[in-house]
Amino acid sequence: MVTFAGARISGNPFDYLYDDGLTAEQRAELSAEFGLDRPLPAQFAAYVGALATGNFGVSIAQRRPVLDLYAEALPSTLVLAVSAFALTLAVGLPLGVLAAVRRGRFWGGVAMGVAFLGYAMPHFVLAIILVLVFGLALSWLPSVGGDTPWHYVLPTVTLAAGLVASVVRFLRGEMLEVMGQDHVRTARATGLSGPRVLWGHVARNAALPVLTIVGLQLNGLINGSLIIETVFALPGIGQTFVGAVQVRDYPVLQFGVMAYALVVVVINLGVDALYAVADPRIRRGGATRMAEA
Repeated sequence: MVTFAGARISGNPFDYLYDDGLTAEQRAELSAEFGLDRPLPAQFAAYVGALATGNFGVSIAQRRPVLDLYAEALPSTLVLAVSAFALTLAVGLPLGVLAAVRRGRFWGGVAMGVAFLGYAMPHFVLAIILVLVFGLALSWLPSVGGDTPWHYVLPTVTLAAGLVASVVRFLRGEMLEVMGQDHVRTARATGLSGPRVLWGHVARNAALPVLTIVGLQLNGLINGSLIIETVFALPGIGQTFVGAVQVRDYPVLQFGVMAYALVVVVINLGVDALYAVADPRIRRGGATRMAEA
């Protein structure tokens, strides 16, 4: 309801799609074609009724089914999201462990420096820097479009930078907290080697909270794709959504908001489920509460 109302308050799509203007007859004809000539309550009722039947409407700008537009854009967004998430894990987890184990030393400082740099620099600033250096100055990588795998290198690095920083900082904090607990000191006192203590006691116990932050980073991938795909002109869902906002394409805009909201909800539910799988205490606690009830 909020999206429906907000989209219409923001402006009429015909004012953005036709720069030369429309005659009164043309505007009336287009409004009737897309049902925009009816009162807002009637438009909303028709919109909800169509959603109940799985009809998400037709794009006002492109005159094509909304689902077709997003289906064509989905592969590009999936490639970007999966690549950025893989890079986040491949870089963020080792740097987080390094920052904790080498705390107060050179390499620990380097790891935290990388984390703070990625955390402080906005996506669009990093994107512009990468385009200027690797796209224009050095001409090593393409910076516009998504025709080849090389087109995804700069967007992937840009999107993963902030996520890597969050994982490093959070993992370092959790590992330092676990390293100061009694069971870790006991394990060291019994003569266990450093690697066994690190991976068997510290990393294992720190992994549960980190699982939550890693899952939440998936939401960051979804939100970040809106900016990244626009900057690098990737033909993905983010660019489709932003384009709909720019021209007030109501059906495309409304479906985009619902799709992003659904993805966030599914990700959060998935993280909760994985957390229960990873920590048996949560399952036992839930079973105990059910038995008491």
